[in-house]
Amino acid sequence: MRLSRYFLPTLRETPKEAEIVSHRLMLRAGLVRQQAAGIYSWLPLGKRVLANIERIVREEQNRAGAIEILMPTVQPADLWRESGRYDDYGKEMLRIEDRHERDMLYGPTNEEMVTEIFRAYVSSYRALPLNLYHIQWKFRDEVRPRFGVMRGREFLMKDAYSFDIDEAAARLSYNRMFVAYLRTFTRMGLTAIPMRAETGPIGGDLSHEFLVLAETGESGVFCHRDLLGTPVPGNDVDYAADLTPLIAPWTSLYAATEDVHDADRFAAEVPEDKRLHTRGIEVGQIFYFGTKYSVPMKAMVAGPDGVERPIHGGSYGIGVSRLVGAIIEASHDDAGIAWPDSVAPFAVGLINLKPGDMPTDAAAEGLYERLTNAGIEVLYDDLDNRAGAKFATMDLIGLPWQVIVGPKGIASGEVEVKRRATGERETLSIDGAVNRLLAGASG
Repeated sequence: MRLSRYFLPTLRETPKEAEIVSHRLMLRAGLVRQQAAGIYSWLPLGKRVLANIERIVREEQNRAGAIEILMPTVQPADLWRESGRYDDYGKEMLRIEDRHERDMLYGPTNEEMVTEIFRAYVSSYRALPLNLYHIQWKFRDEVRPRFGVMRGREFLMKDAYSFDIDEAAARLSYNRMFVAYLRTFTRMGLTAIPMRAETGPIGGDLSHEFLVLAETGESGVFCHRDLLGTPVPGNDVDYAADLTPLIAPWTSLYAATEDVHDADRFAAEVPEDKRLHTRGIEVGQIFYFGTKYSVPMKAMVAGPDGVERPIHGGSYGIGVSRLVGAIIEASHDDAGIAWPDSVAPFAVGLINLKPGDMPTDAAAEGLYERLTNAGIEVLYDDLDNRAGAKFATMDLIGLPWQVIVGPKGIASGEVEVKRRATGERETLSIDGAVNRLLAGASG
């Protein structure tokens, strides 16, 4: 993509309303535009990051055996009355009425709707286990939306819902999502620690929040420091196998949010030099809630003995749009964002230092064509701006690689390649630069 034909409205000054790093950088780098309190338009650069995060989430959900559907954003209130949550949920729910005076709501979550779908089509244990997920916009009317997309009112979420014959089977489904979440966040360059957590309005008696440790996080967290180095299951994980050995290293050490923190247990179980008390950004949460929804909504299946019984359920959420902010909080410096390769909007920022100079133009155009044809996504700065402004923009938007093409280097047949995350620079031939970027893209 040529920058001269792209829509990238960057800002020089930090907006007054931005309180934390990710919010400041998302506005300055032209990822989002605030339309109302806690409601954002996603601009082209931000939309590309969002799509990459969605792709990783989708791949790991599919790998774990979940099946994708798409449910609507607006739901009938009657479903929530069936479960008993309509009056209990509170003012965070945006309640609306259609032209026929029917009570509706903008969905904050989808347990009721997916349970209705399940009960309409599934009547036998032979169809289980089943896990249905979607990636859809949600709305929760926060009293004080703040921190940009980290605590917005409208947000993009992946929510999955498991259906099983009994508690033992449901816990196997829970374990599959536990492992899938570890893999998902690692692929985004994040270290997310699973911690025991409150179940809140979702219900149930088993829940883990996955938190990225950051001082700007909303939640106080207490955990064993060794969890930061615990290995994450690899590509060869077998989701049909017993996953307990993979989960045990994460659950055997103390880790809890402040809501369920036990100070005496923390002191007894964790050596003083291993105690970590900080803050964290919640990027996902998983729940086992048993028959909380199946009993009131009559989601029943016939077991092997022919007797009908309520299914056992779980729900599993990932804050897709929130992850954009969380990744920035974890990957930035004073100059701007430093995207991990897996979620970056473009892999390479190609900088032409002197548009209009024929040899420089020819070299830059040739590089752009070769990289693009090799499947590498390139943002080509072909604007007639001063070099300092070009460098500042590329550092701000944080593409993993920069290739700098200028008259002096081209006279020697060379370009400069910069790794954004480390600042490391190499002067290479044009062929060498292409090979370096191809190797970087593959590994």
